Amino acid sequence: MKFNDVFVVDDDKIYHFLIKKLLACNNIDVNPLFFENGLLAIEGIKTKIDNRESLPDLILLDINMPILDGWQFLEEFRLLKDKIEKEIIIYIISSSDNTVDKDKAKEFKEEVKDYYLKPVTVDALKAIFSI
Repeated sequence: MKFNDVFVVDDDKIYHFLIKKLLACNNIDVNPLFFENGLLAIEGIKTKIDNRESLPDLILLDINMPILDGWQFLEEFRLLKDKIEKEIIIYIISSSDNTVDKDKAKEFKEEVKDYYLKPVTVDALKAIFSI
């Protein structure tokens, strides 16, 4: 699948920088939009729905964030799914190696395709973007 619009939902500015660099260095041509918490990302999706704009093809989601964390984002995303007319693939990318978090991700198997640990490796990026 070819991804065009990608939402990166993570409160870590250094991670934003690293993702931009990894995408560029690996010739992954996408339009990333960065959100510092789940609430801003949900609002971004709602705005795109309201304005009939192109929704993201892919969301890279952190778990631990202020205001609205990754789990809360997924709960809100579920409420919007009936308004979304395309498949949006979500990958959790977290520093949490906690079994509780990995098990919880399985509760969102309809929404979450896979769970990757930070730091993101080139191999993980290649797997996500299927290059």
